[in-house]
Amino acid sequence: METAEFLQILDREGGLLATAAAAAGTEAKVPTCPEWQVRDLVRHTGTVHRWAAALVAEGHTTPRPPGEPPARDGAELVAWYRDGHRLLVETLAAAPVDLECWTFHPAPSPSSLAFWTRRQAHETTVHRYDAEAARGGTPSPIAPEFAVDGIDELLRGFHARPRSRMRTEEPRTLRVRAVDAGPDAVWTVRLGDGPPVTVRAEQGPAEAELSGPADQLYLAPWNRTAVPHMTGDPSLAALWRERSRI
Repeated sequence: METAEFLQILDREGGLLATAAAAAGTEAKVPTCPEWQVRDLVRHTGTVHRWAAALVAEGHTTPRPPGEPPARDGAELVAWYRDGHRLLVETLAAAPVDLECWTFHPAPSPSSLAFWTRRQAHETTVHRYDAEAARGGTPSPIAPEFAVDGIDELLRGFHARPRSRMRTEEPRTLRVRAVDAGPDAVWTVRLGDGPPVTVRAEQGPAEAELSGPADQLYLAPWNRTAVPHMTGDPSLAALWRERSRI
């Protein structure tokens, strides 16, 4: 997917998040994040948006801590979120293609600008799903191509970092397959005593496979939905379920 596509998704998803948060009310519980109310969700996502916008706008090449979330609540908090989301979208839209700034995982990306636009599109989509869960009703759809990209970012980005908890004492192999997104939507994840090594291909036998529609596989590793289908060694599938959380 192109950076411009991620920017469009970020723009749309942030608007949907704000609309759902306003409809639910900031005091509502978030079923997908039981420790949160909507106010916590909005404060978190809005703070992340402003943090990312500052990294991009100021070209920081080393990490910077996020700011403190505001004490605002209700409609005032949602308006604060909308302002920060708009700032992020406009900052990314205006940034140079050859932007150089700090990024935090090794998922394939042509530039720092592409990294942050992609990352914030996925961040916002997952939290939009949270806001809509708090509101109730049918959640907005997630396009298969975008869902596949998010699975790829998780497996080849987040879980490639040293902090990944997906470890096994002996070498193990796990397959992940999005059944509705074409033959390329399959990953082979090799587990061991270090960070998982993932290739986007079906390579050799696997001891367990996680499969299902791309949108459900996208949400499952973030503990928003259950993995639709698991086959093979149940202990390896259980390990994924317990330790894949980021």
